[in-house]
Amino acid sequence: MIERLATTPFGGGSMSARLFARQKAVADRQEKLRAGDGGNDGGQTDKWQLIRALTEAAGQYGLGDRTIGLLEALLSFTTERMLDGSQPIIVFPSNRELSLRSRGMAPATIRRHLSALVEAGLIFRRDSPNGKRFCRRDDHGQVEDAYGFDLSPLALRAGEIHAAADKARAEDKAIRALRSEITLHRRDVAKIIACAMEEGREGDWEGLAAELGSIAITMPRNAPPADLERRREQLLILRKQVEDTYLKTLSEEEMSANDVNSERQQQNSNTDSSFEISGYNPNTGEVEKPETQAPERKLALSLARFRRTCPQIGDYAKDGIAGWADLIKTADLVRSMLGVSPDAWHKAKTAMGEQAASVVVAIMLEKADTIRSPGGYLRDLTTKAQKGTFSIFPMLQALERQRQ
Repeated sequence: MIERLATTPFGGGSMSARLFARQKAVADRQEKLRAGDGGNDGGQTDKWQLIRALTEAAGQYGLGDRTIGLLEALLSFTTERMLDGSQPIIVFPSNRELSLRSRGMAPATIRRHLSALVEAGLIFRRDSPNGKRFCRRDDHGQVEDAYGFDLSPLALRAGEIHAAADKARAEDKAIRALRSEITLHRRDVAKIIACAMEEGREGDWEGLAAELGSIAITMPRNAPPADLERRREQLLILRKQVEDTYLKTLSEEEMSANDVNSERQQQNSNTDSSFEISGYNPNTGEVEKPETQAPERKLALSLARFRRTCPQIGDYAKDGIAGWADLIKTADLVRSMLGVSPDAWHKAKTAMGEQAASVVVAIMLEKADTIRSPGGYLRDLTTKAQKGTFSIFPMLQALERQRQ
């Protein structure tokens, strides 16, 4: 095969100083490799491992998945699994074959992604005088000269690409850990606030819940690390404030109570609750008429569909959402985190039923970044439910469409 620099682009394509410099650098590197002056890097690499690494590091090269898919199609025209960058690696597929191997990609789209690969310095064009892609063979059937796409620049950058992939994996791991920490802080703060409100502790718990709601809105999947770190720091500050406020309300007896006392208090609490449920007032000795509650309305909704559509609320359930009772209990916690007042929550459950109201809270959590006033939002839905014009299913279907 004739050894030379990549030729200038055929047709309307223009030469540039950057393209010429890249071609010269590749040619010099190949000459050193052939002379045995490549050091530890022999210019050889497994093409499929390389394409995987490039996929992981795609963001650092500004490449989309379809561009990498086209590069993978080009690599499929090489017969060897190992790429040797010390020599030009030229493939010369027809437009039809390249379209088939790139899963039916249109010619105009192929041209656009080829330009992106050239711009990224991963391939060179080696155009023939008439712009056709073909090869010439000698009398023994060996390729004597070829025109098409040269993949040797990709092979020569294998070390750089693998290093970029390692960096991308490390960054992804750090972001996942950061997101997990944010979720745990958010859940713990919400549970402390809910516990304090249930126990009637002194403090501006509604204000703290509203502050948590403003911090704990859903972060986009592609949020930069700086935004995640800022969210974590905000939650750490709020967590300390919530914990300090709660601890100040504890008496010395509560601070030093052992497990036996706690168990006895729980038993006494359960006993008192049974009197309240039966309507017996121990202070007067009379049985009082209980408050009339609306009968619970069951939803024609499977738990599997609900969990698939509203997964985030499961992060706040101690043992996950295994049944509707778990959802109802968790929704009561989440609504306080969103800043929904007990009064608005009570009215919503009365108008919709506990199950439907809990599903609404789960949907609100999924849409937290788009709902400016969760309390007002829930009250509007409650008003519709009181008028008989509310249905949960359009809200679920809208979320399902967004996930498709």
